[in-house]
Amino acid sequence: MALVAGYGSLPDAALQALSELTSREDPAIIGIILTGSAARGMATEHSDVDVIVVRDEAESAREVKRSSVIDEIPMTLAELETVKAIGSDGAWDRWSFAWAQVLLDSSGGRISDAVHRQATLSDQEIRDLLIGRSRLDEYINFTYRALKSHRDGLTEAARLDSAESVASMLDVVFALSGRVRPYNKYLTWELSEHPLPGADWQDGRLLRRVNGLLDGNEATVRELFLEVERECRTYDQTSGQSVTSVVIDAWGEELRLLRGLLDP
Repeated sequence: MALVAGYGSLPDAALQALSELTSREDPAIIGIILTGSAARGMATEHSDVDVIVVRDEAESAREVKRSSVIDEIPMTLAELETVKAIGSDGAWDRWSFAWAQVLLDSSGGRISDAVHRQATLSDQEIRDLLIGRSRLDEYINFTYRALKSHRDGLTEAARLDSAESVASMLDVVFALSGRVRPYNKYLTWELSEHPLPGADWQDGRLLRRVNGLLDGNEATVRELFLEVERECRTYDQTSGQSVTSVVIDAWGEELRLLRGLLDP
């Protein structure tokens, strides 16, 4: 085992396999992208190396090469530059490009640009995720159900709805910053290394809110809703469009329960 700055703790065999790949004389390889735990400095002695190998369009080799120390995932530049809508088939791996390391780019920068594009959301994608795929409304719905159950003394139901709101809530808050939500394994790492810019998410507050939701804490459920609402309205003001406010305001009188003003 060796400790290498930038990768974390990786077995020597994994480091050797990565070195062999990056020095391989293969004209069909036009790009190498390191992803997974090694790219984010989280590798352990149990980790292997996850590498996306961008090959020439005419290259016929399409099989993923897997071993105990390295996984080589072949991809063409055209495939890398194809951005799939969040929530659609095959889009689950878009976050794998977030904070990935481009070790080789022989495409004049197209590979590096494509990696960045995969990990970020355009304005249209933000609207499609929040509104078209109803992630904002879904989050509010679970929050409302959790608070109703708290009001009615249904502690177990409240805890379940609170926990179920976490996924859509994270989709919303990361989308508001134009970012793809990280895999659960990397949530703590990303919030620590690349904090969200919203004023309500500083100093580890968002992660504490997540833990509060998982515990079904009533105060956390309501406080987080108020914070998400503020971030949504800030987004609308910045974008000059009432994208999220329309969804929130449509809840009408139910907002009083969500805001802790009145039990409807």
